[in-house]
Amino acid sequence: MTKNIHKGRLRGRVAVFVALAAVAIALDQVTKALALARLGNGVRVALPGPLRGLRLVRNPGASLGLGSGSTWIISLIALAACLLIIVLALRTTSMVWTLVLSLAFSGAAGNLIDRVAYASGFLDGAVVDFLDYGWSVGNVADIYLTLAGVAVVVLIFCNVRFSDRPERPEHGGAAK
Repeated sequence: MTKNIHKGRLRGRVAVFVALAAVAIALDQVTKALALARLGNGVRVALPGPLRGLRLVRNPGASLGLGSGSTWIISLIALAACLLIIVLALRTTSMVWTLVLSLAFSGAAGNLIDRVAYASGFLDGAVVDFLDYGWSVGNVADIYLTLAGVAVVVLIFCNVRFSDRPERPEHGGAAK
């Protein structure tokens, strides 16, 4: 009976993870498609507020263009991050952690999609960035990654448990 209850909770967390990721990735990809359609040919749109404006940039590197000569390595790291996030999401028993992991997955997957979709070789595509902050240009997936990173720090700081499952004893040693 306990096993069935746990499976139900896992199914609920998986459903939430998948639903949030699907919506978030769709929003990221739609905004990038709009940027590609509307901001080509050097068009820059000024905006009031914290954003300097909208400006299309194709970023082959990571944050702030770092590693632009190693795009395929960045792509493999993003793929590994997506897989790790899925494993972590399956291991957590916390809905809050599930939401944060889904947001992190959405950001990593959204930029990985660009690297695959716009590649001319092995995972060498550039990410579509269009939110000009003045010091950097990013996209919606970058916002997800930033929010998820901040949320992880807050969850750890507030001691929000990742799992309520009892820890297993080490292999080869006696249980304490």
